[in-house]
Amino acid sequence: MNDIANTEHSLIKHKGSVQPNSTEVETYKDESNYLHGTLLRSFADPLTGSIAEADTQLIKFHGTYQQDDRDQRLIRQEKKLEPAYSFMIRVRVPGGDLTSTQWLKLDEISDQFANSTLKLTTRQAVQFHGVIKFELKKTIQAMDEALLDSIAACGDVNRNVMCTPDPTVSPTHTEVFKWAEKISEHLLPKTRAYHEIWLDEGKGEGKSLVGYPKEEIEPLYGRHYLPRKFKIGIAIPPYNDADVYTNDVGIIAIIEHDKLQGFNVAVGGGMGMSFGRDDTYPRLATNIGFIEPENLLDVITRIVEIQRDYGNRADRKRARLKYTIDELGLEAFRQKLIKRLGYELLAERPVQFKTSADQFGWYKGIDDSWHLMLFIEHGRVKDTAGQQQKQALQAIAKENICGFRLTANQHLLLTKIKEQNKVKIEEILHQYGLSADSSQLSGMRRNAIACVAMNTCPLAMAEAERYLPELITKIEPILKKYNLYEDEIKIRMTGCPNGCGRSVMGEIGFIGKSLGRYNLYLGSSHQGDRLNKLYKENLSENEILSVLDKLLGAYASKRKMAEHFGDFVIREGYVSATLKGRSFHE
Repeated sequence: MNDIANTEHSLIKHKGSVQPNSTEVETYKDESNYLHGTLLRSFADPLTGSIAEADTQLIKFHGTYQQDDRDQRLIRQEKKLEPAYSFMIRVRVPGGDLTSTQWLKLDEISDQFANSTLKLTTRQAVQFHGVIKFELKKTIQAMDEALLDSIAACGDVNRNVMCTPDPTVSPTHTEVFKWAEKISEHLLPKTRAYHEIWLDEGKGEGKSLVGYPKEEIEPLYGRHYLPRKFKIGIAIPPYNDADVYTNDVGIIAIIEHDKLQGFNVAVGGGMGMSFGRDDTYPRLATNIGFIEPENLLDVITRIVEIQRDYGNRADRKRARLKYTIDELGLEAFRQKLIKRLGYELLAERPVQFKTSADQFGWYKGIDDSWHLMLFIEHGRVKDTAGQQQKQALQAIAKENICGFRLTANQHLLLTKIKEQNKVKIEEILHQYGLSADSSQLSGMRRNAIACVAMNTCPLAMAEAERYLPELITKIEPILKKYNLYEDEIKIRMTGCPNGCGRSVMGEIGFIGKSLGRYNLYLGSSHQGDRLNKLYKENLSENEILSVLDKLLGAYASKRKMAEHFGDFVIREGYVSATLKGRSFHE
């Protein structure tokens, strides 16, 4: 294809006006006065729990989505009531790093304004669900009291920056980890809309929230921001627990002799696709070279600029960086990047990952402090009859004897624990029905990820978080039958093909087609460097269990020494390896 820059119908120059066939969202951004929109008016309207259509798009840049309770939707329709609207708000937590004080504040917010649970996301962030419209501002102000915000946690901008969370990885981990915050701060939108609308910045100073001049106030993003969301992750080999290749930009730390040499840079990752459109597909990021640490922010900025200027603004389903790269061609993209940088990228350094899983239990760090990886099923922190997980973590936080780090696999790492406090933490866990030892759980359950799906996500076609634990319970007898109970088989489920639970990275992946029906995908790598591929379509639960019984039985009897399930199904020809995003549907 010719340089996409010549295809003006698909572009909006970031300082220009909306092109005729651009999406409606581009118009909303153009007319928003840098993300102000009519949010003040929408949230002042007492007659509805919803907000104006344009504002439902703009509010994503402020870190929140309008949703409704789908369990009540039909009942409310029959009673001629509007849907039970509420808001999901996502806290921006670069690298997933929280203090005990911050955890306590998030816990308090969940009880005061949300549904009394915390959702740990696959991007090391925290989500509140069930916040009603008239308490959203109070929620954001409460977050601000703990020096937390939701700026750019959603929307067509760079989102929460991920990083390998485990401080035991290497002596240079702290140095690498700080880059998550540096990148996050560097790429934040510069508009003050969030601070003015939610935190009352300038209130009482005669500063109007409307009528701002249209001059450029976003030196990087411009009036129209990016064509779609943008994601960045950092990995520290040999661990790929940030699933680094699933990001628009993947950054791999190169450490030699306990010194950070620089980073390999990979571009073009993204998990989403749309059923019925083979021109949409998941794609893993491709390595384009090595850079020294002092060049990292510059390189990332130029990549964002290219996506801003060349990304598809006429079709949001093909607007991610992965499509921009595939349309331009990888080498053409690379040359555009080098031209903007004014210097060459160096040859990528060799890297070897051994797993994308979290390492559970107690670990001693390089500084002699201890760290504890706790299992949080699908990231939902809540109290149940048998396990008061939320109360336990609250009690630990009140002791102020550790830090809290969220993982990209939806679990929780307690950090910087002194030797004398290990017993105290274990006593608290035991008091509330929990354990520091996750070994009694099946390897499959420990390696499971599920998106929120029903009952709040408007895109979900099927259950995920509420169903996968139940499905695994029914799979576990099969695992025991074939002596596979302890094997770490990656299983992931999403309620739709948008990829929030990274289902296409599962050795066993499920994507919902309709209530109770799922497509089954097989064959990702355990290291997180290969996508899976469709194996069976539209399966019911009974069909899923029957198919997995045969597959797991074959795996148990035919696998090679130390062979992972994802590698086995490819070697045995159940599916072919997906080596490029464009071959995902083949």
